[in-house]
Amino acid sequence: MDAFLAYETYIRLSVFLGLVVLFMSWERLAPKRALLRGRKGRWRTNGAIIAIDTLALRLLFPVAAIGAALWAQAQNIGLLNWLAAPLWLAIPLAFLFLDFAIWLQHLLFHRVPLLWRLHRMHHTDVDVDVTTGLRFHPLEMILSMVIKIGAVLLIGAPAVAVLLFEVVLNATSLFNHSNIRLPVRADRLLRWWVVTPDMHRVHHSWHPHETNSNYGFNLPWWDRLFRTYRDQPEAGHQDMTLGLEDFRDEKDNALSAILRQPWRNIDHEKH
Repeated sequence: MDAFLAYETYIRLSVFLGLVVLFMSWERLAPKRALLRGRKGRWRTNGAIIAIDTLALRLLFPVAAIGAALWAQAQNIGLLNWLAAPLWLAIPLAFLFLDFAIWLQHLLFHRVPLLWRLHRMHHTDVDVDVTTGLRFHPLEMILSMVIKIGAVLLIGAPAVAVLLFEVVLNATSLFNHSNIRLPVRADRLLRWWVVTPDMHRVHHSWHPHETNSNYGFNLPWWDRLFRTYRDQPEAGHQDMTLGLEDFRDEKDNALSAILRQPWRNIDHEKH
């Protein structure tokens, strides 16, 4: 178990660092939109949030979802373990189940007012780039890990499937939040199989009917299936406004302000 967890950490960190460098470079060479605010301040704030989230998760969940999968296998817990499903079948089934669980969780974090208070910090970034893909409130990250572990135990996901899912989830979150320009034909083709930056950018619009759409991170199929898919923003990608109307002041996006944000009341907020 210890060897597998060490191997998992190395893989995830290597992929993460490589993709961060790739997408940051791509954003500089071929940006989709001009940024409203400088990178330095935003990256400092978002980087601090990423560091806090990582520390909190490592302290509270030292073995995280991978450890839960290994424990479930040893204890014969979960549907796929009960059915003794072969690995070639268990891996794709577990991946699909976990992806649907993340999609459903995301939808609920928008629809349930208390959960939205935790999640809205992610939507207050007035520019969306690769760092936004990891900008989540620590309390949301902790709750998300609890939900993910529950999903792993319920389905009895193999540890290798969880590793694959975690790597892909991190990769696609960085990708679809990146401020990169893709050829229109490439975007049209890719969005049948993966959530693209143009598809997910709609989700960061300040219009509630656009914010409440395109909940997928990995696979775009759930939004199409459950009719939450929106093809393009009404104002177009260049003219659309990102973020939330009530949190557009620069002081609202300071580190201390966004950490306190779940407790801030906005009487006229429409979501």
